[in-house]
Amino acid sequence: MSSEGFLKEMQAIGERFLLKLQRLPKAEPVEIVSFCVVLLFIVTVLVLMIIACSCCCYSCCGCDGRPDHRRRKIQVRPAAH
Repeated sequence: MSSEGFLKEMQAIGERFLLKLQRLPKAEPVEIVSFCVVLLFIVTVLVLMIIACSCCCYSCCGCDGRPDHRRRKIQVRPAAH
């Protein structure tokens, strides 16, 4: 998929989302609840992805941004006789 097609698709999704938000005050309660559940699911997935990425980055790099060499695996070689 080209970047132009991707941008058009994202714009179409955004326009549908805004249209849904504009119609939400007039919607039935079931539709409002289902919209909130979907929105909560999306937010939860995004928050979990941010937490996972930050934990992964923290385990690879220290707080100061330098790699933590103490956690690096060291290969053990047999002693020569």
